[in-house]
Amino acid sequence: MKKSILKYGVFFVAAVSLVSCKNKELEIADKKIASLESYVDSIEAINLEETETNWDRISSDFDRKNLESSDAVSKLTEDVKYTSQAKIDSINARYVIVKTTIETKAAKKQVINPNQLLRDRFFGAGKIGEDMNFSWVNKDNILTTYQSFFDTYKANKSDFSREDYDEVKLMYEALDTRKNTVEKEGLSSSDNTKIASIKFKFSPMFKVNRIGAKARENEEAKE
Repeated sequence: MKKSILKYGVFFVAAVSLVSCKNKELEIADKKIASLESYVDSIEAINLEETETNWDRISSDFDRKNLESSDAVSKLTEDVKYTSQAKIDSINARYVIVKTTIETKAAKKQVINPNQLLRDRFFGAGKIGEDMNFSWVNKDNILTTYQSFFDTYKANKSDFSREDYDEVKLMYEALDTRKNTVEKEGLSSSDNTKIASIKFKFSPMFKVNRIGAKARENEEAKE
C-alpha cells in the first residue's frame, strides 16, 4: 500500500512538474509574441517618413523579435504550438504590409525624373522641384543665378531634346517671375542692367535652338 502511494506521489509530482514546465514555456512564448505585436503596433503608428528614415534599425529589431518569438514557440507542445504560430503569422502579415510600402517608396525614388535632373543641372541638386519655387533667390544672388543659368544653357543646349527645351522655358519663366518680386525688394540698378543683358542674349538663342531641336527630332522620326 505504501509503495503504491509512493509511486502515485512520484507520478503526481512528475505530472505537476511537466504541466508547470509547459505553462512556463507558454508564458515565455506569449510574452515574446506580445512584444513582437507591440513593436508592429508602434511601427504602424509612426508616420511613413520616420519609418523610412529609421528602416534599417526597425527591420533589424523586428527580425530579432520575430526570431525570439519563433524560437519560443518551437519549444511548445503540439497542442498549443499551432495557435501561437498563427499569432506570429498574423503579425508578420501586418509587418509585410509596412515593409512593402517602404520598399515601393524607395523603388519610386530610384526612378529619376529627367526633368528633375535638368533642374538640378541648372540650379543645383534639390534646389528646384516640380513647384518651380525660386523663393531662395534674392537681390544678392539673383544675378549669379541668371548667369549660371545662361552658362549652363550654352554648355548643354546641343544635348537638349524638345522636352528639355520645354522644361528650360518653364524654369526661365519661373525665374523671371521671381525677378519681378526681387526688384521690389531693392535689386540694384547695376545688377538689373546685367540681368537684362543676359536675357537679351538668351531669348533669341533659345528660340532658334528650340526650333532646331524640333526640326531635328522630326527628321529623326522620319528615318
